[in-house]
Amino acid sequence: MAASEAQRLNIHNLGTLDAPVLLYGGPYSNLQATRAMFAWADQAGIPPERRICTGDIMAFCADPAATLALVREAGGTVLAGNTEKQLAARAPDCGCGYDAGSACDLMARDWYAHATAGLNPEARDWLGARPDRIVLRHCAKRYVVIHGGAGDIARFLWPITPEDDFWHEISILQEEVGAIDGVIAGHSGIPFSRSIDGIRWINAGSIGMPPHDGQPETSFVVLEDGEVRIERLEYDFAAAAAAMAKAGLTQGYETALKTGFWPAEDVLPKAMRR
Repeated sequence: MAASEAQRLNIHNLGTLDAPVLLYGGPYSNLQATRAMFAWADQAGIPPERRICTGDIMAFCADPAATLALVREAGGTVLAGNTEKQLAARAPDCGCGYDAGSACDLMARDWYAHATAGLNPEARDWLGARPDRIVLRHCAKRYVVIHGGAGDIARFLWPITPEDDFWHEISILQEEVGAIDGVIAGHSGIPFSRSIDGIRWINAGSIGMPPHDGQPETSFVVLEDGEVRIERLEYDFAAAAAAMAKAGLTQGYETALKTGFWPAEDVLPKAMRR
């Protein structure tokens, strides 16, 4: 990446956060899960200044405006995901990286229309001002937060993605922000922690949709004492599914909230499909 491109990035430096840090992604317009997430953080004693969202506040579920309002009110640092970028720009689609005409792509048309319909100009401006990168230090390690990939905001990187693909992204980040010990990402919706030749790649998962494992609980990550802990979030998923049905969002994601399985698997590598 050229120096001029890196300079155009909105990079936010959080400094040093050595106490526990909450990493969460994809609220996905799931108001019930987002409320539960912040209640968990309050009970755990993790204040807003140590809460980081990897983006995609609004997506599949019923309450985009209310979920956005709650995230803003609760505080913390929010990264720009592809949906933040697309909604801010009044783009015609979510920019999720789905293959054109795939099941995920077709279902996205309805939920994206629902998410964009109630957004006022002030909310779009706020979304457009979110940082492209977040940099922090934790327990003497330097981390950079991104959404999907460094070269492509909507790139899906999975627990089984080849190591060379991760190295491609890491090399871009090193050009942008300098030496790093770890990467914190989101977008794919499945949490994992993987060492790429000594550089830790952490995916925070999503709190708005289960990680396609047959359990309705969603997921988030806590970074504590230099260690990565994946947590499951219990919340009123039945109420979230009912809200989707009431809003007319019945393409299959409302069922996924209850079954724990995504309604389509075309975005997943074949080895991760049922």
